[in-house]
Amino acid sequence: MRINHRKLMPTNPERMVWGFGDGPGLNVVDTAVGRVGALICWENYMPLARYALYAQNIDIYVAPTWDNGETWLATMQHIAREGGCWVVGCATALEASDIPDDVPYRNELFPNKDEWINAGDAVVYKPFGGVIAGPMRREKGLLFAEIDVTAARASRRKFDASGHYARPDVFTLTVNRKKQAPVRFG
Repeated sequence: MRINHRKLMPTNPERMVWGFGDGPGLNVVDTAVGRVGALICWENYMPLARYALYAQNIDIYVAPTWDNGETWLATMQHIAREGGCWVVGCATALEASDIPDDVPYRNELFPNKDEWINAGDAVVYKPFGGVIAGPMRREKGLLFAEIDVTAARASRRKFDASGHYARPDVFTLTVNRKKQAPVRFG
């Protein structure tokens, strides 16, 4: 199985480095464990990108990120409720001691080797909200959770943000899934 992780739209400081992406990777894929899709980092704050995944009957929503803290955890819970899906928030738990000694200015930038640069907050939310595992704050390890995809499907029978609650008589979303040519100078 191959998932295309091209950026849809760079957010936060990422937009200073990367340009626009395209829509072919905005897909949910069938796997042995259910229908899985992902948005990266602040793409998770983009309601139309989330909606595009919800409209494909996503069971397990994966959200790898650098973010952490109460606001991010609230976002993960909101996505679980809004999307009626399992949400796996994969975070980066990083201490200053994890940075190799040969990184330029390492000691000046991170003089306290016990400092947490990123607290992590890996978490799993069940459909319609509620923590099932985590958050793993300021700890490193593997977070395990048993996921039953039928719970996601049952949740969407109560509230389906991209189904009848989406008011298809009024609203539509069109996703351009064509591969876009890269920017050329010349």
